[in-house]
Amino acid sequence: MQPPRATTHPPPDLVPGPPTGTEPVQAARPEEFAQLFDRYAVTIHRYIARRLGPTEADDLLGQTFLIAFERRHRYAGTADGALPWLYGIATNLVRRRRRDEVRQYRAYSRAGTDRHPDLLAADVAARVDAASASRLLTGVLARLRPAERDVLLLYAWEDLSYAEIAQALDLPIGTVRSRLHRARRALRSALGPDFEENPS
Repeated sequence: MQPPRATTHPPPDLVPGPPTGTEPVQAARPEEFAQLFDRYAVTIHRYIARRLGPTEADDLLGQTFLIAFERRHRYAGTADGALPWLYGIATNLVRRRRRDEVRQYRAYSRAGTDRHPDLLAADVAARVDAASASRLLTGVLARLRPAERDVLLLYAWEDLSYAEIAQALDLPIGTVRSRLHRARRALRSALGPDFEENPS
């Protein structure tokens, strides 16, 4: 008769965990959260810079990720799906500096985009099917209601789906649709016959 085999357990560092990049954000330690920053910082910085300019973006980028880290326990998803959540935090920070954003759009409207290539108004025009001069387009952006501008820019610049925008801004998807519709209607009214909506 053979003696019973000893039951052994692998050391904790050898126990496989979830695939890399899919760990819950809630449980992230500071060094793990840094990977989230490495993955999404350029994207979030570009979004803020388009709305407020590069100087403000440098400041608000750090604030976005600091808030995300402090509130990570509220986010139940994984790092791979965290981008809309980060857009939501960044958008809320932009809202606090709304006056600066509107001032920047008015400056773009006066100067045109040649001096401000970060605005990428041509991308906005293509996404919402506008074929207007960037100067006129930025003037329209300055006059949009803030809630409609948030939805439009997340859709047009960041290529978020309706569902991702709803997640980012904590809105029902029907509200996203109606705000985007109103923003498009304002563009159509301002840009005239050159603007043709392509319903999604």
